[in-house]
Amino acid sequence: LVWVITFHPRDTQSMAVVCEDNTPILQQGQSIKALTYNVQYMAGKNYVFHYNLPNDAGPDERPSAKDITATLAEVARIICDEDPDFILLQEVDDGSKRTDNEDQLARLLPLLPDEYKCHTSAFYWKADFVPHPRIMGAIGHKLSIISKYQFDDATRYQLPINDTDLLTKQFSPKRAILQVRLPVEDGADFLLLSTHLEVANRGPEIKQQEIAKLDEVLRVIDQEGNPWLLGGDFNLLPPGGYDLLWDGQHVNFREVSEIEPLYNNYDVFPGPMEVAGDNPENWFTMFINDPSVPELDRTVDFFFYSDVLTLNNAYVRNEDTLAISDHLPVIAEFMLPYPHQIVITRIGTFTALFI
Repeated sequence: LVWVITFHPRDTQSMAVVCEDNTPILQQGQSIKALTYNVQYMAGKNYVFHYNLPNDAGPDERPSAKDITATLAEVARIICDEDPDFILLQEVDDGSKRTDNEDQLARLLPLLPDEYKCHTSAFYWKADFVPHPRIMGAIGHKLSIISKYQFDDATRYQLPINDTDLLTKQFSPKRAILQVRLPVEDGADFLLLSTHLEVANRGPEIKQQEIAKLDEVLRVIDQEGNPWLLGGDFNLLPPGGYDLLWDGQHVNFREVSEIEPLYNNYDVFPGPMEVAGDNPENWFTMFINDPSVPELDRTVDFFFYSDVLTLNNAYVRNEDTLAISDHLPVIAEFMLPYPHQIVITRIGTFTALFI
């Protein structure tokens, strides 16, 4: 019975894609804009949920239907104002008791302009019933990617799963990477990826395993010669972020962040120049639902990107987003390469990219 009511994804599997026939195709050298946003299942910021405090001590178990509707409208407002080509969303509920069993992506899409013609999703927490005393019902939690441009396929990659006891593991999240492949006119396909890594208090071993899996996936894409962009909620601090945390918040993090291999191997925003600069608060992306923390104090949402992409502009939208989610949206604008800009030389298992 436990097996039947819980989620057992394969290591790699194709995801369904919804894409209209008249969707435009990306062009070589074109400018693109992406937004990554953990929308906290459209709950808003009026709550301290049970999992927000140690020992599940938070008082709240779900948002009200009114707050969900208001937050959906606010997320749509931000998207419409930013007008990104690609939207990467984390923590989108679909079939959860706490959000009235609704498909939140289905509610969001009609609030967006008609240009968003393609979308796909991948569950990373799903069960018909979770016997947690603060849940006691169904859970459906997914990554979603929305695009103005055509993509041919979508793939879900399973991330390592926390090594808990066998029964608990069945009801726990199975975190993942969601990848879409977008054709480029007369050019190499562009790969867009989104993820949401394990929460901070699960320990360094699972975080290291997740980062190793991400690195493996990105290395394969690089070897194939495709430009790529990865965005999401990593639940990890950037190098130097440990010292910026509010008092009492260090217990769940390591001074040397597990994210450092990605920082060392790939281009990233917010990057070292931002988070180690004079005003690191400009790049904070999370305002946790903990009354003991009165302001943003951490960066945990990032874009990592191929070195054949040119970063033109990037920022955290922090002026009018503090009441929408416990995360802030991160926006970045890039230029796609021309094919002649990418020269791939393989020496054994090593791939060098020259521009």
